[in-house]
Amino acid sequence: MAGILSHALAIAVGVALLSPQPARAAVQLRASQVGYLPPAPKLGIAFSTDPLDGMFSVVEASSGRSVLAARLRPLAGQTWGKFDHVAELDFSALRQPGRFRLRLGDAASLEFAVATNVYAALPDTLLEFLRQQRCGFNPWLNTNCHALNARTAYGPLTNGTFIDAQGGWHDAADLLKYQLTSGNATAQLLLAWELLRNQPNAAAVFGDTVDDRGLPGANGRPDVLDEARWGLEWLLKLHPAPDQLYHQVADDRDHCGWRLPLDERADYGWGKGSNRVVYFADGRPQGLGRYQSESTGVANLAGRYAAAMALAFQIWKDDPQRAEFAQRCLRAGEEVYRLGRAKEGVQQGNSFGAPYRYAETTWADDMEWGAAELFLATRDPRYLDDAKRYAHLAGSESWMGRAQTGHYQFYPFLNVGHFRLHAVVEAEFQKRLEGWYGEGLDRCRAAAGKNPFGLGVPFIWCSNNLLAALVTQGLFHERMTGRPRYRDFIARQRDWLVGRNPWGTTMFMGVGVVSPRNVHLMTTKLTGRPLRGGLVDGPVGESIFKSLKGVTISEPDPLADFQDSRAVYHDDAQDYSTNEPTMDGTAGALLMWAVLNLK
Repeated sequence: MAGILSHALAIAVGVALLSPQPARAAVQLRASQVGYLPPAPKLGIAFSTDPLDGMFSVVEASSGRSVLAARLRPLAGQTWGKFDHVAELDFSALRQPGRFRLRLGDAASLEFAVATNVYAALPDTLLEFLRQQRCGFNPWLNTNCHALNARTAYGPLTNGTFIDAQGGWHDAADLLKYQLTSGNATAQLLLAWELLRNQPNAAAVFGDTVDDRGLPGANGRPDVLDEARWGLEWLLKLHPAPDQLYHQVADDRDHCGWRLPLDERADYGWGKGSNRVVYFADGRPQGLGRYQSESTGVANLAGRYAAAMALAFQIWKDDPQRAEFAQRCLRAGEEVYRLGRAKEGVQQGNSFGAPYRYAETTWADDMEWGAAELFLATRDPRYLDDAKRYAHLAGSESWMGRAQTGHYQFYPFLNVGHFRLHAVVEAEFQKRLEGWYGEGLDRCRAAAGKNPFGLGVPFIWCSNNLLAALVTQGLFHERMTGRPRYRDFIARQRDWLVGRNPWGTTMFMGVGVVSPRNVHLMTTKLTGRPLRGGLVDGPVGESIFKSLKGVTISEPDPLADFQDSRAVYHDDAQDYSTNEPTMDGTAGALLMWAVLNLK
C-alpha cells in the first residue's frame, strides 16, 4: 500500500530533485515519448492560452524535414488549468519508421519513434523495478532483509507463533507484503509469458539476463519467469497446510521513517527490527489496533492464488526439470480454490494506526479467473461450470464509469477471467463475456468527455493502475471479438502513461525522455541510485491530494502551470499519492505491454 509517512517525516525527505520539463512555450505539444507501431493510431495533443487552428507537421528528429502535414482538430469547450484552448493532432497516416517530432508554429514535441518493435523492451524494463522490490535476498541491494518473518495473528496457531514468511515483494515504498496484491502480480507475470511464449518475438520481448536470485547472468529461463517464481515461492509459504492461508506481513506500524529493508526498525511488539506480524486469512474482520477491516470471506485471495498456481502448472508441466514444482503448484491452487469456494467474500488488507487499507469488495471475478485457469490446467468440467457461474455473478461490475470508489474497492481493476474463459465456452457465452467487457469500456469512453485528453478513468488514488487495466481490457476485447471498436480510445489511455499528458512526463521510472526521477521510494532516495521500470500511482483530484494525511510537496511547484483541479501530479518524493511506484501496478502494466507486443 502507498507508504504513508507522518507530516514531519515527509518534510524530512528533503527538497525534491525535479525532472527536467519542456521549456514553457505559448503552445504545449504532447505525444507518446516511447512511440507508435506503424499501423496504430497516433494522436498527439496541443494546449495553449491562445486559440489553436491551422496545420501541424511531423518532422524528422535529426533533420527537421517535414514528412507529414495535417490539420489539427480544436476540441470545442475543452480546457485544462490555465489553458483555454486544446486541440488533437491526428498523424495516424505516418507509417514510415524513424524518429520524429510534432511541430506547430515554433513549438515542438519531444522525440518519439515509429517502429514495429517499439514496445519490445518495456516488459523487461519493468522487471528491473520488481527485482528491486524483492524481500529476502534483494539483488538490487545485493543483501538479505527480513529474516525474522513472521509471528502469527488470527490463525489456528497460538498468536505469536513463528512461521517462515520471508520472500515475495515489498508492496511499494513501504516494506509491507500482501497476498492481495502479490497473488495478482504473480498471476499477471505468468499470463504475460503464457500469451507470448509461442509468439515469434517472445525472445525479443522477454530476455534472459539474470539468474534465479536476480543477479546478472543468464540461467536459461526468461527473466519474467524468474520473477514469477519468486512470487510463487512466497505464495506457497503462505499456504503451509491444505486448510491454511496467510495473507499479509506487517501493517502500517511499518511507517516509522525512511530506511533500507536491511535496516528494519519497526516494532510489532517483539522489539525494534525484530519479528513482524503475519495475518491469517480467516474471512472475518481483522485489526490489531484502532481500525478493523470489513472482511467477509477469502474468495478474492483464493481466486487469484488459484489462477497463479494453475498458470504455473500450464507453463512448467511439460518441463522435466520443473514438472514436480508444477504439480506442487497445481495442488496448492486447487486446495486454496476450495477455501475460496467455502468462504465466498473478501479478505481485505489490515491497518493498525491509520485509516488507509486495501478495501476490496469484489471476489466473483477472482474466483472466475481461478476456475478458468484450473480448467485450462486440468480440463475438469467442474471448474468450467464454476467459472461460468462466477462470470455471471461478476458480469460487468467494475470501477469503470464511476467518479469515486474506495481504495482498491474493485481490485484487480480488470477481470482477466472473462478473457481466459472466452476461448473455452460456446459462442453464446462468448457474446456475454464480450458484452460485459464492452459495457465497462463504454462507460469509460462516456466518462472520457470530461477532460480534453480523452481519459476514461477517475482521478483517484492509483489512477495509473486503472489506466493500465483499461488498456488491457480494451486489447483483450479486440482479440476476443476481432473488431477494433475501441482502438482510438485505448490509444489515448496508453499514451497518457508515456507522455501524452499535461505534465509532459511518462509515468514509468527511467522510460521515455522525461520520466519520474524523484519518486516516493526509500531505496532510491537513500542510495541515490537510478532505477527503471516502476509505474507511479498517477494523478489524483486536487481535493484528494489536499485531504490525505502526511502528503506534501516541495515549493514552488515546477509543474504548477499544468495542474488542474481535476488532476494534479508531482514528481516529488514527498507526494506518496501521485509519485509512489507500486509492485502490483508495475506488474499490471507489464501485462499491458506484453499484450501490446502480441502479433
